[in-house]
Amino acid sequence: MPDRGSEWLVEDGIGERRALLIENGEAVAAKLLWPGEMRAGEIVTAQLVAKRAGKGRGTARTECGREILVDQLPWGITEGEKLTVLITRAAIAERGRLKRAQGRVVDGVPKNEAAPWPTPDARRVHRFPAGLWEDAWSAASSGSIAFPGGEILCSVTPAMTVIDVDGEGGARELALAAVPAIARALRLFDIGGNIGVDFPSIEAKADRRAVDEALGGALAGFSHERTAMNGFGFVQIVARLEGPSLLHRFWTSRVGMCARMALRRAEMLEGAGAALLTVHPALKAKIRDEWLEELARRAGRDVRLETDPGLALEAPSAQLVAP
Repeated sequence: MPDRGSEWLVEDGIGERRALLIENGEAVAAKLLWPGEMRAGEIVTAQLVAKRAGKGRGTARTECGREILVDQLPWGITEGEKLTVLITRAAIAERGRLKRAQGRVVDGVPKNEAAPWPTPDARRVHRFPAGLWEDAWSAASSGSIAFPGGEILCSVTPAMTVIDVDGEGGARELALAAVPAIARALRLFDIGGNIGVDFPSIEAKADRRAVDEALGGALAGFSHERTAMNGFGFVQIVARLEGPSLLHRFWTSRVGMCARMALRRAEMLEGAGAALLTVHPALKAKIRDEWLEELARRAGRDVRLETDPGLALEAPSAQLVAP
């Protein structure tokens, strides 16, 4: 692919739409959208079903039954009235609960078509450059990114995403070496909301200040606020939260993520023959019949699905066999 500087590429997959921000041939940011999800920036019509007295806030419901927490309700509006709502944060699933989508009431009427995603100038492609989505997916699956002398480990909790710095060497050197990986993880995994970074404890204030400055430089252009490093090596970052990160999706729907990746691998097979997709039994239960039909249509070949309990969820097998 010719060098196009920095641009978003969009790949329409089976059961999901994927986006990568490519800079100088490298994926630096990723986004993921599943069918039926409301997304930040979308404008929808909903009915006000509950109103909080004196708060300008309430709950609205779309025609398909999705609930939205809304604010900036017009004065005097009553329950049952129609609203035009700009989605500011998509719904986010968590273990045991669902954080409903958030939005604010706006003037006007909904657009006939969804707003371009992830940006108006994103370019749709048949297939991403080789390996870029696989690398981002694998990193998000493990929640880790290596750097010289160590790695960062990213974990999702109901309160925040926590990034732990682990490795060898002095605390100051280790923290400074981890900064580029931290900045990469925030963009590549599409992390927003409350983020805690657990650096090694650094005693000297001058050394902590050096890490703060390095982190500030690495996050230039990434909209956020953050605290200075405290004496225990902890830094809190707050960034705009628009929807579930790749880490959140693996946390709450690992089987769904792996099922979609299995279909992608089968779709990418080249050559003659039928496609034999072998997966862990849990993935077979997740793969819908219509997804297999779509795979067969796209690939122009017969598709067979088999199971092997010895395969990891993340390691399906896709190969061509005799028809």
